[in-house]
Amino acid sequence: MNASGLSSPSLPFICDKSPVTGRNGTIVTNHPLGTMAGMEMLAAGGNAFDAAAAALLALTVVEPMMVGVAGGGLSHLRLADGKHVVIDALSCAARAMTPTIYEPVADEGPLYMDTKGRRSLVGATSVAVPGNLLGWHGMQTRFGRLPFADVVAPAIRLARSGFEATHYLAGAVREHAADLAMDPAMQALFMPGGTPVKAGTRLYQPQYASSLELIAREGAAALYDGALGESLVRTIASSPDPGWLSMDDLRAYRTVDRAPVVGHYRGYRIMGPPPPASSGVHITQMLNMLEPFDIRAMGFGSTESLRLLAEVIRIAFADRRRFSGDPAFVDVPVARLTSKAYARECLDRLTKGGALADMGGMLHESHDTTHLTVADRDGNVVAATHTINGLFGARYMDPETGIIPNNYMSNFDPHPGRALSIEPGKRVPTSMAPMIVYEGEKPAFALGMPGGLRIFPSIFQAIVNLIDHGMTLQQAVEAPRLWTQGQEVELEPAYAPRQADLEAAGYEVRRKPHIGGGMNGIAFGADGMMTGAACWRADGTAMALGGGVARPGVRFWPDKAPDTPEEDRA
Repeated sequence: MNASGLSSPSLPFICDKSPVTGRNGTIVTNHPLGTMAGMEMLAAGGNAFDAAAAALLALTVVEPMMVGVAGGGLSHLRLADGKHVVIDALSCAARAMTPTIYEPVADEGPLYMDTKGRRSLVGATSVAVPGNLLGWHGMQTRFGRLPFADVVAPAIRLARSGFEATHYLAGAVREHAADLAMDPAMQALFMPGGTPVKAGTRLYQPQYASSLELIAREGAAALYDGALGESLVRTIASSPDPGWLSMDDLRAYRTVDRAPVVGHYRGYRIMGPPPPASSGVHITQMLNMLEPFDIRAMGFGSTESLRLLAEVIRIAFADRRRFSGDPAFVDVPVARLTSKAYARECLDRLTKGGALADMGGMLHESHDTTHLTVADRDGNVVAATHTINGLFGARYMDPETGIIPNNYMSNFDPHPGRALSIEPGKRVPTSMAPMIVYEGEKPAFALGMPGGLRIFPSIFQAIVNLIDHGMTLQQAVEAPRLWTQGQEVELEPAYAPRQADLEAAGYEVRRKPHIGGGMNGIAFGADGMMTGAACWRADGTAMALGGGVARPGVRFWPDKAPDTPEEDRA
């Protein structure tokens, strides 16, 4: 180890944030008020599932550009008894949708996934059947301890009483100001008077607060068989360009309990979501490919290690394009892709220079998401990644409910006859990577992040940083990243000293201010302590519960209690 705590030789970097440690519960989300909402549940005697649901609902208020009740995502649960379940609440195509509902802009190249009039990206025609609220309500009511209404209360309070916009939210508003200005409800909230809100502006969402109050009373039924769903469907149907979502779609939607993919790397057990998620399969595949190499000896940030990472990620993306899909529609060869034997075959595809091959068609996936990680003192763990897909989803708001719907349809291939073409009920592959890593029989780390296609390669690098380079969790989530899917190699600024070496090796390099979004996670110590960490790429905030209630049986005795035996007062 060198002075930075990393394996030598290393490329040094400085962590912007500080970890927290506690024994009675830890939560990390990508907004301080989301974290506070979850911690409120832990302090009230709730468990990790209560905290996760409360935090996610609060994030729909304070991170409205990233997540909402009418979105989709994955929650990876580790129960106190050691069982795992991945709740698939991903959005799907509506029953009336067909492969030809959109007109593609191009048959190849960077515009391949685009549609004429941006109909799969913006407005009522971009909305898929949502899964988030059903997933969160189901998780909390099945596994939580508290009344569901208690879990919704922090979100109601934030929507009703308001909160200050962060620089992160204000920047998102500026980025999509032109689209937000086209919708009266979005403009009223985020661009009053036509001017994007600035950091520090207090935002109030009274319509959404009323919707949350209805959710507190009726649960998920408020959206899937009630007034909120009826309003959303009515708004979609009355749009100048109507969409396809119906009440029948909402009533028919179901979340799916899935078993995680399990891989093994240098004595650690790696557990992640299965298809339609790519992460469990391809993180395992990439780790299998690295196992024959002495990554630690290469040193973190060395040119040799970066070239190897780029090649391994390239191969994983080539296989993702070839094999990924909704398992209800596509046969994904999970056992083969995650086998050590297949990894040995993949090593023959490593290139000696920068001639990245197997490009095929470039994949598209929105990189605007949120992630949280939470654990309680009983051993329950939640790593959850959820979204409304693009920034501000479909970029309009139901004015009656304050709900911003998703634009998940932009992730489908608008060309018929392809693996990702639209079919009723189909869910598209996702790069979401809520991962839990074991050392022996106990969890060692749980982590995840937003960032679309950059998620699972970034989480893969964090796992390598933890296991091979001996980083702390704080270092691992804040460490610089690289990314490629077969074209140029993207580098974060801390890797700038390696750019010339990579270019000399034949790689086309592009510098990026950041790759993916705010990673966060929890590390579990052998002594029962939990350490939470969040990175500089988002408003990530970690909180830990270090204290708690008194020991059972502890009471305060009066100074004089003559009828109380002395030994009982001790």
